[in-house]
Amino acid sequence: MEVLLADEFGFCFGVERAVEMVEDALEVGAPVRTLGPLIHNTQEMKRLEGEGVATVEAPAEVGRNEIAVIRAHGVTPLVQIQLEQRAALVVDATCPFVTRVQRLAERAAKEGRHVVVAGSPDHPEMIGVVGYAPANTFVVSDAAEVAKLPPLHAPLVVSQTTLKLQTFIEVAEAVRAKADAEPEVVNTICSATRDRQDAARALAGLVDVFYIIGGKHSSNSIKLLAVCKEQCQSSFLIETDGEIDASDLIGVKRVGVTAGASTPNWLIDQVVKRLRDIGNRLNVDTQTSVN
Repeated sequence: MEVLLADEFGFCFGVERAVEMVEDALEVGAPVRTLGPLIHNTQEMKRLEGEGVATVEAPAEVGRNEIAVIRAHGVTPLVQIQLEQRAALVVDATCPFVTRVQRLAERAAKEGRHVVVAGSPDHPEMIGVVGYAPANTFVVSDAAEVAKLPPLHAPLVVSQTTLKLQTFIEVAEAVRAKADAEPEVVNTICSATRDRQDAARALAGLVDVFYIIGGKHSSNSIKLLAVCKEQCQSSFLIETDGEIDASDLIGVKRVGVTAGASTPNWLIDQVVKRLRDIGNRLNVDTQTSVN
């Protein structure tokens, strides 16, 4: 049984940068607190907790002698101010791709224009973006929701950084039909998300079973699953190697593997090792039954 890895997988630039910034903060010696989970990966968060990183849910939970870390998803300007007023030091680990969306929304709002963001309204990244233009911004999950919006003035159309490209294109077209002027459309899906989705799609058509390693609540991992299912119905989103059901691999010749942008290499290595071990065992069983 072959185990094939997608050409692009695992930690993206923004997540890797955030983890490195937290590890640098630990070297200062003060307690480190992240506002919300640093990344959407339970196992990596447990590893960081073992090194002394704690997660808080509100700025009020940060002590005067503590270092506060803004996670890769970013926060609203108000929350950032609250952190700066409380913490000994604030480390801004917002992904640069997310920062770009925030600045674009802020600029459009200052110009008196509307902002339409394609994404999940409850996602932390979207909450942060709306905070930069609260009176002018609308978050829609798909093109159908655009019809429910009020008239749009010279709108800017941007995207959650982990969205599927097709959804963004459809939202932009729907906004174009509703706006009073040609909208400014800026594709803000990060290159890492696009690259991982493209690589997963290319591999999914060549395998019998596909495993996506990532958090069950991770937006980019869930979208990777959807992309893989387009080509391979036997696609599974798993967080650890313990979730692999060996019975799904009986008679399978090729298995594909990819991982979400918040999945560390050590977790990927564990899954690949387990798959190869299962493949070797199934091969031995097959040869034994034939003999």
